[in-house]
Amino acid sequence: MKAILDPQFRPMLLEMRAFEREVALAQNQKVGISVVREDGYTETRILTMYADGVNDAVNAMIAERFAKTMLWCYGGYRIVISGSRAIYAFLKQAYTPEGMRAFDANFMALHFEQPFTVEFVEKVEDAPETKRNSNAVGRHLDGCRIGFDAGGSDRKVSAVIDGECVYSEEVVWHPKLSADPDYQYQGILDSMKTAASKMPRVDAIGVSSAGTFRNNLIRHSSLFIKVPRDVFEARAKTMYLDVAKEFGDDVPIEVANDGDVTALAGAMDMGANCVLGIAMGTSEAGGYVDAQGNITGWLNELAFVPVDACPKAMVDEWSGDYGCGVKYFSQDAVIKLAPNAGIELDEALSPAEKLKVVQGLMAEGDERAKRIYETIGVYFGYAVAWYAEFYDIEHVLVMGRVTSGEGGVIMLKAAQDTLAEAFPDLAERIDLSIPDESSRRVGQSIAAASLPVIKRS
Repeated sequence: MKAILDPQFRPMLLEMRAFEREVALAQNQKVGISVVREDGYTETRILTMYADGVNDAVNAMIAERFAKTMLWCYGGYRIVISGSRAIYAFLKQAYTPEGMRAFDANFMALHFEQPFTVEFVEKVEDAPETKRNSNAVGRHLDGCRIGFDAGGSDRKVSAVIDGECVYSEEVVWHPKLSADPDYQYQGILDSMKTAASKMPRVDAIGVSSAGTFRNNLIRHSSLFIKVPRDVFEARAKTMYLDVAKEFGDDVPIEVANDGDVTALAGAMDMGANCVLGIAMGTSEAGGYVDAQGNITGWLNELAFVPVDACPKAMVDEWSGDYGCGVKYFSQDAVIKLAPNAGIELDEALSPAEKLKVVQGLMAEGDERAKRIYETIGVYFGYAVAWYAEFYDIEHVLVMGRVTSGEGGVIMLKAAQDTLAEAFPDLAERIDLSIPDESSRRVGQSIAAASLPVIKRS
C-alpha cells in the first residue's frame, strides 16, 4: 500500500481476502448472511468461514462487519444467519438495545417501522433467497416541473419546462440548527413558490433531499437533527407531502434520497447504468442506479458502511462505531488528517471553516494539503473495491465540497492509481470521475424534477 498519513489503515476488502485465505486452510463451513426489508425483499450472501469453535472471535468480527455493510447498503429490519449458531448468538446480542449495534437496530426499526430482529436458520441451504425490486423512477421530462434539492447548508430549486431548466436559485439556510420544523417548512415552500412563479403552471414536484424516505415520508434526515422525535413524527414526517398540497391536491410529488438523485443525474447525463454516486460533504452520501437504469429502493447510507477494519480507527460520534465511511469521505476526513500532515487548525473554527483552510493551502500548492488529499484518494480506491462486493458498478461519480478544486483532482488520481495497483480487474471495469460543478448542479435539479409521473386526465 502507498505510504499515507494513516499508517494503521486496514482496508476492509484486504482484510476479507486475508480471512478467506486463512479459512481455506482450516476447518470451515458455509454461513449465510441475509438482510430482509419490506415486502420480503432480501439480499443474501454465502460466506466460507471457520467452523464453529475453531476461531469464533475472528468469525464474529468478519460477520459483524459484513452484516453491517449489507444492512447499510441495502437496508432491512431483519438479519438472518444460516449455518452458524455462534455467529447468530453474537449478532443477536450485538443488535439488542444494550449491544454494540443498538444504534443500527434502532435506526432500521424507525425507518421501516418494524421491530428489528436477528434470526437463525439451521441449514445454510435453507437461507432466504435473494429477492429484489427496482423502481423506474425519473427520466420524465414533460410538462412544467419543480426540482428541489435540500442540503444541510443550502437549498436549491429549479423550474424545468419540458426538460429545460428555465430558472434556478440557491439559498443558504441552516436547517440543522432549528428545533422548530416550521423553519424547514417555510424555507422549502418559499423556494418552491419562487420556482413556480417562473412557469405558467406546476405539473409535478420532484425532491432530492438528505435523509431516508419511504412512500415520500421522511424517516430520518440530518436536516431535522435538532427536532425532537415526537415533534418530528407529528410535524416533519409528512413535510414534503404537505408542501406539495400548497400547489394543489392533484400535483404529484416524488421524494428521493439526494444520493440516488445524484446517481440518476449522472446516469441521465452519461446515458449509462450501474452508476454509484458518492457525495463528500458534511457526511458521505451514496446513491445507486442499477443495470436497468432504475433506483433500487436500497438504503445506500454509505456513511455508516465500514471501510477500515482497524479497531483503533476513529469513531463516528453518531453511531458510536469505528472505521465507517463518514470519517474517510467527508470534511471530517480532511480535519482528522490535518495534524498528521503537520497542519494545525484553529479549534474555534467550524468544520466547514477548517475544510476551507485546508482547501486554501491546497490552492497555494501546499505539499501538506496535497498529502491529505492523496490519503483520502487511497482510502477511496480501496473503498470502491469494497463497495463493488455489494453493488454492480461500472461508473462512480464523486462530488461534494471536499472534492472541489485541485484537491479533488489529486484525490481522484490517487483513487484511480490505488484501484489499478491493488485491483487491476476492477480498474478496467470501473470508471471514476468528478463531474464539473455547473453540469452537476443543473443535472441534479433536472433529475430531481424528472422523478414524478404527471397525472393525465
